[in-house]
Amino acid sequence: MSINTGIVDQRVRKLAVDLAPEFEARLNIKNNEDKQRSTAFVFLAVKTVLDLPDEEALDCLTEGGNDFGIDAVHVGDVEDGEFVVTMFQGKYKRDLAGDSNFPQNGVEKAIQAIRFLFDPDAEITTNAGLTRHLEEIRSLVRDGHIPRVRMVLGNNGLTWKNEAQQLIDLAAFPRDQVGWEYVNHDVIVSLLQTTKQVDDVLRLSGRAIVEDLDYSRVLVGKIPVREIEVLFNKHGDLLLERNIRRFLGLQGNRVNQGIDHTLRTETERGNFYFYNNGITLLCRKFNHNALQGENFQVRVEGLQIINGGQTCKTIQATLASLAGTDAGMEQAFVLVRLYELPSDSADLVRSITYATNSQNPVDLRDLKSNDSKQRSLETAMRDLGFMYRRHRSEASLTPEDISSATAAEAVLSVWRSRPHQAKFNGREHFGRLYDLIFSDDLNAAQTVIATLIYRYAENKRRRPAEGASPVEGYGSSFLAMLMGRYLLADLGISLQALGHVLFPKAQELLAEKEADYHRRALAEVEAAIGRLYGQKPISLQRLSATFRRGDLLEEVAPGKLLNG
Repeated sequence: MSINTGIVDQRVRKLAVDLAPEFEARLNIKNNEDKQRSTAFVFLAVKTVLDLPDEEALDCLTEGGNDFGIDAVHVGDVEDGEFVVTMFQGKYKRDLAGDSNFPQNGVEKAIQAIRFLFDPDAEITTNAGLTRHLEEIRSLVRDGHIPRVRMVLGNNGLTWKNEAQQLIDLAAFPRDQVGWEYVNHDVIVSLLQTTKQVDDVLRLSGRAIVEDLDYSRVLVGKIPVREIEVLFNKHGDLLLERNIRRFLGLQGNRVNQGIDHTLRTETERGNFYFYNNGITLLCRKFNHNALQGENFQVRVEGLQIINGGQTCKTIQATLASLAGTDAGMEQAFVLVRLYELPSDSADLVRSITYATNSQNPVDLRDLKSNDSKQRSLETAMRDLGFMYRRHRSEASLTPEDISSATAAEAVLSVWRSRPHQAKFNGREHFGRLYDLIFSDDLNAAQTVIATLIYRYAENKRRRPAEGASPVEGYGSSFLAMLMGRYLLADLGISLQALGHVLFPKAQELLAEKEADYHRRALAEVEAAIGRLYGQKPISLQRLSATFRRGDLLEEVAPGKLLNG
């Protein structure tokens, strides 16, 4: 048994015990140690590969019968008419020798899943967990959005054999729409090792500028793309900041596809330097021979890439596939900016990371963590008995913990009356929608109450009772919005009046009446759907689209509420 196999098995065993209640409530897995460990392995893979908090990773799980071998699904936000769907299939063995290949029948099931799950006209039967994701995907497809598929197959052994790879090749899925990835104990441990320092040598080409700025130093130059490949083959994702390290792949990312195309086109390789925005790196210290005029070999300590990670990973993937057909690649360079910063400059690091990554809102949650609004909420919530988690944390959240991501969804749904954007525009919560959500008049009491309401609606969605209405599964954020209105009405106040003075009363009333509020909201929404569609039966695909597009907002406006 290797060290990495043991590390992962230790985590899997602990997760299987800690998450047993969740597995039972969500997936009806109980008194089955093998199944619990297998599910825990899938959970760990999802959480690590997609860098998700526990609750979101749990929400991806689809274990059960009629699942096409798909154990977890994550549906990304729509961007430029496209969205990324990441599907996981995990195989976990008690035998920790680590010498078993991923089974061929697992690959066959994955191929079948891709063929059928993305066709909105295909009639198939799946379990409840997979159906919820599936109808959401098919609804997006019917609206004209294009799915980009990441099929992630994982085990605690070896990758699939050549025979299975031949089946993948024969399936002939479009290369720019379907990608296959493999994850095992070694990959998971590599992704988890984010604190290991990277020391190496950057071999630049041509002239470079080196300048001192206060207590910092800056180097600007160019580096051959081959050196980037060598660097990432050696250190991999240890080079990348946690919040931006995830490789989106070529599928579903036009920038990465453009990088790939330029490197694959022999006549274009020499222009790569002009087409790309470059790479921004931070380090604790760098040294070079200043007596040279050019072609510096720069020794760096504590190297991290904070912008350009997608460029680097695409270069690595493309050059690996071009072995023997990469004539002229020596003319391909990329701009690098290397900053040597003092060890006590954490805030400056975050500011630089924010500024250089602001075109990618999915990364802004951690980068906004030092914003004055976030700091104020943290301080004020502590006085209310809650802990506001501004930063992403590996620790499991307690009922008294509120993450900034959950707070954003809750406030946008409950108080800003934009439940569709709360659920389907997560990339914008800390970007375009940030000032709307975290406005100057938002206080800690409002944030906590919104989160408590939202959590209740989400728990009803995640753990549906037998015979539960599908509205609970697709419209939880809409239900939360109405629950917030009911609470304010019963308190006899406006949102602006809800502050720390009235917080205890609001919290007590919510605890007493949340079940009633949820039932009332469900009745309101079902009545609104009846008005919208004339009492005609609607499919789950249409229901998903109705909530995603916000079609019901006018129907549930305050003047139309039955109980308002």
